[in-house]
Amino acid sequence: MNIVRDRVHGHLWLNQENYIKKVLTRFNMHESTPVLTPLAGHFKLSEKQRPNSQREIDYMRHVPYANAIGSIMYIMVCSRPDICLIQGNLIGKLLNG
Repeated sequence: MNIVRDRVHGHLWLNQENYIKKVLTRFNMHESTPVLTPLAGHFKLSEKQRPNSQREIDYMRHVPYANAIGSIMYIMVCSRPDICLIQGNLIGKLLNG
């Protein structure tokens, strides 16, 4: 985490850019397209987005979701409260199927 302090103006910034890049690389999402808002208000996860074929199901079994969610939660708590909504939706879908 980078901490930047502007003593003249009395400002303090926290930056986790390097950690976020590391997390994206770890979960093979480093080529994802950035967006200004993490989740549009009308966006809902649906059953249609679940894996359909056996190949997709087998692939998804090897994705470390708990690790990914934990890494995102660390980012959220430390410096990105704006991603709380999507994080809550993801955890709800994972727990409730």
